[in-house]
Amino acid sequence: MNQDEDNQQISIELSEEMAEGVYANLAMIAHSNSEFVVDFIRIMPGVPKAKVKSRIVITPEHAKRLLLALKENIEKYEANFGKIKYVEEAARFPMNFGGTIGEA
Repeated sequence: MNQDEDNQQISIELSEEMAEGVYANLAMIAHSNSEFVVDFIRIMPGVPKAKVKSRIVITPEHAKRLLLALKENIEKYEANFGKIKYVEEAARFPMNFGGTIGEA
């Protein structure tokens, strides 16, 4: 790698709207031989229909890079804040999210 390649920088633009982010509490992943599709979904209590809030389509190589980046960041997080509690059993989403059911 020469000196010019070392000094290259990418300018990344982040709009105010995009910087706010979108909350999702479920991700579903599908793949073909040429791409991975990650749907980020928000499930809300009392609402029988969940909405896909964002869909990201990436190459298999970028999916692998994402996996490694997530692993590295989880390790850093756990070093600072302690182990993340993880239940091996498949997540279940009760309609009331485990809280009390209110009446109006």
